[in-house]
Amino acid sequence: MSQPILMTVDDDPAVSRSVARDLRRRYGKDYRVIRADSGPDALDALREIKLRGDAVAAILADYRMPQMDGIAFLEKAMDLFPHARRALLTAYADTDAAIQAINVVDVDHYLLKPWDPPEEKLYPVIDALVETWKAVGDRPVEEVKLIGHRYNSPSFQMRDFLARNAVPYRWFSVDDEEGRRILQAADATEADIPVVVTPDGTVLKQPGGSEIADAVGLSTRPAQEFYDLVVIGGGPAGLGAAVYGASEGLRTVLVEKKATGGQAGTSSRIENYLGFPDGVSGAQLTDRARRQAQKFGAEVLTARDVVGLEARGSSRVVTFGDGSEIAAHSVILASGVTYRALEAEGVEELTGRGVYYGSAATEAPECKGEHVYIVGGANSAGQAAVFFSRHASDVTILVRGASLEASMSHYLIEQIAGIGNIHVRTHTTVKQVHGSDHLERITLCENGVTETVESGHLFIFIGAAPRTDWLGEGLQRDDHGFVCTGPDLMANGQRPAGWPLDRDPYYLESSIPGVFVAGDVRSQSVKRVASAVGEGAMAVTLVHRYLEEQ
Repeated sequence: MSQPILMTVDDDPAVSRSVARDLRRRYGKDYRVIRADSGPDALDALREIKLRGDAVAAILADYRMPQMDGIAFLEKAMDLFPHARRALLTAYADTDAAIQAINVVDVDHYLLKPWDPPEEKLYPVIDALVETWKAVGDRPVEEVKLIGHRYNSPSFQMRDFLARNAVPYRWFSVDDEEGRRILQAADATEADIPVVVTPDGTVLKQPGGSEIADAVGLSTRPAQEFYDLVVIGGGPAGLGAAVYGASEGLRTVLVEKKATGGQAGTSSRIENYLGFPDGVSGAQLTDRARRQAQKFGAEVLTARDVVGLEARGSSRVVTFGDGSEIAAHSVILASGVTYRALEAEGVEELTGRGVYYGSAATEAPECKGEHVYIVGGANSAGQAAVFFSRHASDVTILVRGASLEASMSHYLIEQIAGIGNIHVRTHTTVKQVHGSDHLERITLCENGVTETVESGHLFIFIGAAPRTDWLGEGLQRDDHGFVCTGPDLMANGQRPAGWPLDRDPYYLESSIPGVFVAGDVRSQSVKRVASAVGEGAMAVTLVHRYLEEQ
């Protein structure tokens, strides 16, 4: 097997030689460095590499090049080597343009020229690219086959589950000849969809989350019965808690109902997270955090539905939907929030069939040439609009209020204003959605005037409902269902009813000692990725303090 390749593309011969020299100095022992003077020449080289069966680990392309700029080149290079990591080389004057262009292609980093000294400005970036490539790889993968119908809600949910858990799969529609052939070979009919065929030939008809998770190799069963720390929820707060808990020696298990990342994991690009000046997709950030937690020894359980949490003496016991339990010295509740249901006629019936909550990135190819509507005015809605603008002919954001300024970050508002096919309609709500098998039309109301428009895709990003209905009366919550912690539990200087300890609750501690709360599910929390990660880390510090008391 020949060495994997690091490719550089720059039309300036001096820069091209310089970057190749620096790369060979550090990576020449394990990687073959290839340089090209233009995008077309680089594509010819990549085609030859593809035919030879060699692997490409990373590609560095200059932003400004004649014939084909770096963005156009990287788009075409992705077709040949989709797993190769990508970085833009840019001059300082082009930084803003490069960052904006990064939204068009899923680029991992940009590098400012010159990068002297390379030990500080070049090698850390290349190290990150190589590390990610090694984790994802360019190796052949065994794909799961998923057979379903485009307008079947369970089929969509299965596609979304596999995609968000980074399980390679191939989609086959029952309307296509190949899909029907696979159904016949699986001894299944359209009444059995969605049907999953694993690489070893196992057929699953209408599988549940835990069944499909087991079949594709996701971890669903805890290795132990007792832990130092159970983290409930795999969003940024939960992942942050798992990383810090495991790295500090706590026996840690993270339990997630669907897929790690939470709502943040579905974001097409998060651009205001510290340390990522060119932005990072929610999926990339989630994958790195999950691998980081597992590197330190944290267990990650997927497709496990937590239905109960209680104190039994010094133990904190978590109950799963199948009746099984795990116990721990402490728990961090980071179950996050979910989008509120849109109260409009027809929405419930068409959910998963043209109406979706969240970004539903698996639907992006189906939006080509269509007019997509997005409901909501916060960052998640804006990020989705930018993402779908690359696929749809038009994207319209529907906002109940007078503007986006009250709820969306300034950088995102400016970005949206610069994209020609994104439109914003204020003082507008959805009154009804129409369609038989799938969404066909949407009735809108703007300032009291109704209008019906044609569309096959409506994405909803409104409000945030905490996932706390399963807690019962065990933990004190506010009027909206968010869990109260620390000072919010104190009433007139009095500790919460039933509080057994001779101290006040710690800042992130709930009304059950040893149960801490982090992220969006906590009452009065700041709904941002960075603050959620910070609360996850802070909760671990308080867990240590709590354990010292025991």
